[in-house]
Amino acid sequence: MIDGITSADEPVTPWGGGLARLRLDIAYDGTDFAGWARQPAQRTVCGEIEDRLSSIFGVPLQLTVAGRTDAGVHATGQVAHVDVPITALPRVDPRGNDTRVSNLVRRLARFLPPDVRVTAVSEAPQHFDARFSALRRHYEYRLSTAPYGVDPLRAREVVPWTRPVDLGAMREASQKLLGLNDFAAFCKRREGATTVRELQRYDWELDGHALTAYVSADAFCWSMVRSLVGAVLAVGEGRRTPQWCAELLTAGARSSSVTVAPAHGLSLVRVDYPADSELADRNVTTRETRGPTGCCGG
Repeated sequence: MIDGITSADEPVTPWGGGLARLRLDIAYDGTDFAGWARQPAQRTVCGEIEDRLSSIFGVPLQLTVAGRTDAGVHATGQVAHVDVPITALPRVDPRGNDTRVSNLVRRLARFLPPDVRVTAVSEAPQHFDARFSALRRHYEYRLSTAPYGVDPLRAREVVPWTRPVDLGAMREASQKLLGLNDFAAFCKRREGATTVRELQRYDWELDGHALTAYVSADAFCWSMVRSLVGAVLAVGEGRRTPQWCAELLTAGARSSSVTVAPAHGLSLVRVDYPADSELADRNVTTRETRGPTGCCGG
C-alpha cells in the first residue's frame, strides 16, 4: 500500500458540473498485478478497471480509491469512486433497455479479466469520497502453520509459517502498538507524508493451522501492515520481546530491524464510512490531518 497520493494520480472532482459520482466495490487477486496504482508498462488493478470503464462510457475516466495496494496484495472489500459525465450514463446499456448503474456489474464482468471483479456499483451519496470519507480500513494477514505448508488452492493468499510461534507473546506485542502513534519505524517514508496513524485493532487468532492477523486503522502508510506483521512474528518466534515492539514507536524513522512480511498474505477486507449526513465533515477532517500526500496504505 502506498502513501504519497497526489492530485495527479488520485483525482478529486468538484461536485456538480454535469457529473455523476459512482461508488465501486472491488475484489481482486493481486498476485499478477504490479499493485493498484496505474504505472507505465505495468499491469495494475486501477489500469484494468479504468480502461474498461472508459471504453464503456466513451470518455477517459479516473478512479479514486480508498487504499492503494502494493504488488501481490489482495482485496475483497476495496472501494473506489469514479465521476462520469451524466450524458454518458445511458451507455450503461447501449440498447437502452435498462440503464441503471447497478447493471455495470454484469457488463464489467464480461470485460474484466478473471482476477479482478467489480462486485457492486451504486450512485454515491453527496460528498462521498472513497479516500477522504473513509473512517477506517480493515486488513487480514493469513498464514498457515501446517507442517506441509499451504493448501495448494490457497497458496496465492496464505503464507507458510512452519516455525513455532508464541501466540500469547504476539497478542501482548500487538496490544502495545494500539492507539494514535507515529509509525515511522514501520513505514517506508514518503516525502511530505505523515506517518502518524491511529491503530484501532491488532489481534491474532489461531484456528487449527490457520494463523490470522486482524489489523484496522484510520489509514495506513506504505508497507505499514506488513511491517507490523513482520515485527510481531519476530516476537512470536522468540527473537524479540513485546517491549521491543513498543519501543519502535519512539524510533522516529524506518527501522532496519523490522522485516516486511510477504505481500501475498495480505488482503484488504473492508472500508468503513460514516452516515451520509456526516460525509462532508469527515472529508474536511481527513484532509486536515492527512494533508495532500498522506493517504492510506498497508
